[in-house]
Amino acid sequence: MSSRPPGRALVVLLLLAAAALDLTRCGIVAVTAGRPAPAAGLIAAGLAAAGLSLRTARGCRGGRRWAAWAALLIGAMSAPQAAASGFRPPYTIPDVATAAVGILLTVTVLATAGQPGQPGPGAGNACVGSPPSAADRSARLRRNACTARAGETLRRDGRLVPVTDG
Repeated sequence: MSSRPPGRALVVLLLLAAAALDLTRCGIVAVTAGRPAPAAGLIAAGLAAAGLSLRTARGCRGGRRWAAWAALLIGAMSAPQAAASGFRPPYTIPDVATAAVGILLTVTVLATAGQPGQPGPGAGNACVGSPPSAADRSARLRRNACTARAGETLRRDGRLVPVTDG
């Protein structure tokens, strides 16, 4: 059985859709803008929002804990952001789609959140005497490499041992 949450792929897809809608809005601003200064600000904001959505999609795909929170915030803020522009032409279709994607994203993130007390992926095996997972070993290697003192060496298995002269 896979350790990935079932809704992760849907969250990634919705984040990619949000990024595409932000880029669509940027294109509409670039084509219809009358004054360049306000248009540049709107385009920069749209590009930043698309970049954040893409970065969050990548983090969510990799199972990062912060990505779920970021996806929840992106989804929750999409509908108010779309409503702020007023659903007027030529933004009507991207605004309605952004609001819909935002609501779906928020609901999907909340629906796929783990139950309290349930270990998430990478929590390791809690059985006593079981061999550590690769994630546990790499975390121990990183921690011990940073905490090694003079007279200690880091073994291949990640343990710190005193240096011996013989």
